[in-house]
Order: sequence, then structure tokens, then C-alpha cells
Amino acid sequence: MASNYDLVVIGGGTAGLVSAAGAASLGARVALVERDKLGGDCLHRGCVPTKTLVKSARVASLIDRSEEFGIKTSGYEVDFPAVMDRMMKVIESAGEHDSPERFRKLGVDVFTDEARFEAPDLVAVDGRRLSARSAIIATGSHSATPPIEGLEEVGYLTHVGALELRRLPRSIVVVGSGPIGCEFAQIFARFGSEATLISSSPLPLPKEDPEIGEVLEQALLADGVTLHGGYKGESARVEGGGKVLTARNERGEKIEARGEEILVAAGRAPTVEGLGLENAGVELQKKGLTVDENLRTTAPNVYAAGDITGKYLFTHVAEYQGRAAVRNALFPLKTKVDHRVVPWTTFTDPEVARVGLTEEQARERHEGVKVFRQHFEGVDRALADGEPDGLVKIVTGKRGRILGGHIIGPDAGNLIHEIVLAMQKNIPIGTLSQTIHVYPTLAQANQRAADNYYREKLSHDRTQKVFSAFFGARRLLDRVKPLVETRK
Repeated sequence: MASNYDLVVIGGGTAGLVSAAGAASLGARVALVERDKLGGDCLHRGCVPTKTLVKSARVASLIDRSEEFGIKTSGYEVDFPAVMDRMMKVIESAGEHDSPERFRKLGVDVFTDEARFEAPDLVAVDGRRLSARSAIIATGSHSATPPIEGLEEVGYLTHVGALELRRLPRSIVVVGSGPIGCEFAQIFARFGSEATLISSSPLPLPKEDPEIGEVLEQALLADGVTLHGGYKGESARVEGGGKVLTARNERGEKIEARGEEILVAAGRAPTVEGLGLENAGVELQKKGLTVDENLRTTAPNVYAAGDITGKYLFTHVAEYQGRAAVRNALFPLKTKVDHRVVPWTTFTDPEVARVGLTEEQARERHEGVKVFRQHFEGVDRALADGEPDGLVKIVTGKRGRILGGHIIGPDAGNLIHEIVLAMQKNIPIGTLSQTIHVYPTLAQANQRAADNYYREKLSHDRTQKVFSAFFGARRLLDRVKPLVETRK
């Protein structure tokens, strides 16, 4: 006999937890099924642990640079096991709100096992059957392995394996220059490993504006990362106690990168194994489940949220989608998801943050595109902090409408939100210029980029003629006024 639920949520990552908690708060009877640990990839193998390592690596980098700030040090040592112990403590602390006990107190039935659809409204879990009026699939994604000959035999790490290391590798080859690859390459280089980054794209972070990628490339080189852009992994072998990765570019030129470890960060794939999607009538595409604007799959009562949709693989998007999915799964009035303004950040140093279109994308889709920049070397706070590298780049359309924002520099992940809000509320770039910003702060970089909008308008020939006529008339009046007064 099946247990009856208003909602069965499969997957205990961000999207699943938000959905389950939201449904329970509304009084629905909810089952949450997670085969591993609640909290998902973000808590245990993604955002939380990697950003903890990013901080430790940044501290090491600041010690290296201490004399720039007038502070002499006698050297230091990276205690890698201690770094990893701190990471585990942060995960434990951050995970307190994601415990099964907390969700049971909220009224959610938590099942720790595999889930499999037997029908669109029937889910099998640990020998039990859960009858569901609606279901939400939130099983996330996992690392994809590129077709490199010999890689499986040689052995390699994904980001999961890298977070389980207890000894710092003397050298490491990172395959893939997306956010995960760039962050790990810089982390290991700053800890003291010889890090090599191999990318099929010419620049790191290929989805970002090329101008941003160029700045990041220089930052990674400055940290000692060896970059091979435009090379695709071909084969791997063991040689002399180490691992050798062979890669080739479009011209047929070959390079060989050697390392104690190989870390693969070359994309993600949807996690659907064993779900029995065919029994539910849920269609799967290469990047994720097929969903409509309400996050409904091809099965009428089955919804999806988070990485499994293949839309935007970010925790904050998973949270947003989880909130939308639970409303649509429980109520007849549907909510359309809005992905027009989605920001994201890569937590390298300097950070890279983005929202909206790149300059190239904007010029392809819109007329009257203009670009306004402000380099951090022209911002007093950045100079005081010793972080002058990078820039703010704002892409606009007609009448100053903001189409995209791109920041590479200190605290970019926080600075981008002013531009995000402006885009969300259709606030033109001129308003950013007119808004008072605290001095001295990094946020002035946004304001000064926007200031350039008015500078351009004022330098326009027609505008100059108007102002020239105005001031000319005023000077003429100043000369005539004494003559008039004398006659009086």
C-alpha cells in the first residue's frame, strides 16, 4: 500500500530543500528523498568548501605580498591538512540548517535512499511506494569526463576528489578553464603546487566577455599558473612516477603537461541514473530535463528545479527555481520563471562577476550599443587596498538601458548587485551616475563607469553646440550689462 503525499521531492540539494521546506510551511504533506547527504553538492562538494579554500589561498597570497603593505614576514608554511580540517569545520557549521532532524521537525518525511518512478504519481523508495499528487525532481548534476584516451587507466580527480585530498600535490594538471578549473588552478598554485591549466578555449572563462578573460589570464600567470589556451586533451599516460597529459590545438601542435595529479573540470552532466524517468514520461535532453516556463516536465504533475533543468548551474538559481517549482506543483495558478537577469560570480582573485549580455552578444541583438568602463586603478579605495587590477564594464542599449554588466576586480561578486538591481527594475545607467556612493569604496567603480555615459553625451557635437551657445550668450550679456547700467 502506498503512502500518500501532496508532494514528493527527489534530491536534497538547494532546490530540493527549498521546495520541501516551502511546501511543509504551507501545510502540505511532503516526502523528501536523498540518497546521500542533505545539502547536496553546494554544501559538501561545491560552493562552501571551495570558497573556504579560496580564502585560505588568498591569505597565503597576501602573506607573499606583505612587504607591499609595509609588513615584513620571515616566511610561512602552508599546513595543507590544517587547511582541509578548517574546510570540514565550515561545512559542518554551514550544514546545521540542512540536517534531516530539522526537516523532520518542519513536518517533512525524510528518506535516505534511491528513488525510482514507477509511474508519474508513484515513487518507489527503499521497498516502499510513495503516492504523489505532484513531484519535483531536484537531483542536480555531476562532473562530466571528456573523451581523453587512457584517462580512466591513469586515474584523475574531479572537484570531489580534490576536496578529499590530505596531502598537497607537488604538481597538478587542471583540464578545463571554466569557474571550477580556474578556481582550483589558482588555489593549488597559491598553496605551492606547480599548476598547469589546459583549456580548449583561447582564454580562461570562455563564457565571459573576452576583455574579462584577458585580465584573468594575466592574474593567473602572475600566480604562477602555466596556461595552455586553445588545446584539447587527447591522451594520458603514466611516466616516471607522474602523469602526463597530451593535448593538441587546431593547428595540430602538441604539448605535454606533467603532474602528480590530473584534475578534470570540463563540464557537468545531469544526474538522472536510476530515476526511471521513462516510467514517468519525463523527457531528458543532453543538458537536463525538458521543462516549460513553469518548470513543468513532459509529465503534467512532475516539475524540476536546479541543475537538473540544465538552465543555469548556480546555487542561487536553484533556490529561485525551487521556490517557483513548489508554487506551481501545489497550486493551479502557475508562476513563470524569469531568467532574464541572472548574475553569477567566479571566485578567483580577482573575482569575476557578470549579469546579462556580453558586448558581442549585445551588438548582435541590439542597435545603439555603447560600452562604458572604469578601471580599478582609477578608484582610490582599490589603490589603498593594493588591488588596482581589473575593471567595471557596463554594456548599454538605447536611452541608456543596461544590457549587461561585467566586473573583474576586488569584491566583484558584491559589486555586481547594483547593476543587477538596475537591470531588474529597468533603471538606466544615468541613474547609477546620479546616485551618491560612499567615498572611499569600491562601489564608486560602478558610479564612475556610469559617469562616462554623461561624459559621452556632453562631448557630442550637437550638445557641445548648445552649451557653447548658452555660455556665449551669457558672456555677451555680461559685456552688455555694464553699458545698460551706465546709461541708466
